[in-house]
Amino acid sequence: MEEKKKTGLWAKIRNRYRLVVMNDDTFEEKLSLKLTPLNIVVLVGLVSILMIVLTVSLVAFTPLREYIPGYGTEVNTRQELINLALKVDSLQYELSLRTASMDNIKNIISGNISDDSAKVAPPNSMKGKLNNIDIKPSKEDSAFRAQVESQDKYSLSLSERKTGMGSVNSFFFFTPVKGMVTASFNASQEHFGVDIAANENEPIKATLDGTVLFAGWTSETGNTIQIQHANNLVSVYKHNSVLLKKAGQYVKAGEAIAVIGNSGEQTTGPHLHFELWYNGTPIDPQEYMVF
Repeated sequence: MEEKKKTGLWAKIRNRYRLVVMNDDTFEEKLSLKLTPLNIVVLVGLVSILMIVLTVSLVAFTPLREYIPGYGTEVNTRQELINLALKVDSLQYELSLRTASMDNIKNIISGNISDDSAKVAPPNSMKGKLNNIDIKPSKEDSAFRAQVESQDKYSLSLSERKTGMGSVNSFFFFTPVKGMVTASFNASQEHFGVDIAANENEPIKATLDGTVLFAGWTSETGNTIQIQHANNLVSVYKHNSVLLKKAGQYVKAGEAIAVIGNSGEQTTGPHLHFELWYNGTPIDPQEYMVF
């Protein structure tokens, strides 16, 4: 019996019905639909689900959620209150500054300028206190000064062996370019290097390992590059046509750093003006290498 009831219920749900829309006056059929109770249930269910999804999306992803009591979290509300309080405090501080500025301008215009509240001490009031200050160097300071002044490596004189020339002699210099020396080192005439004439487009190489201090253009020396080496030794290469390295780069001895040229005002032909500086004093490159 139960099976017959189930079968009968299923059959009733699947029974087909026709919904007809007719003109009441002429009985003309305008619309005809074939329906079953099952189709109506499915259609109503789909429409209900679609409406629920649209309602939830509208509430969750639009500002309408703010109008629902209890929807917003307490953390977000508190954070917004803190941000608003900070903005109000900033506005109050800015308003107070502007008010004080306007009051000062009004006082200046009206001539109501108060005396400076800072008190200046009399010129002779600190004389007695300054006289009691002990400015004599301590024993430790005097001993340290004597030690530093006695060290040979701090001497700038290059005329004696003790100036540190031994450290320069210990270097193995790489000849920057092979050519003919057209002007030698002459410190009295302020020619602090040697001029070497070489073939056009000849590469110029670093004489020692070091870091590029300067690589750029000057009106007098043209394209110039300076390299800092160990033991406070600096090499300078002037009048180049092209620079191959930039400031801050580390170069190895014998590495190409520029191309010989004729740039700058202080030149009369393609050549390299090469300088060596030790402890801030120029030295003759021909004493340490053969060009």
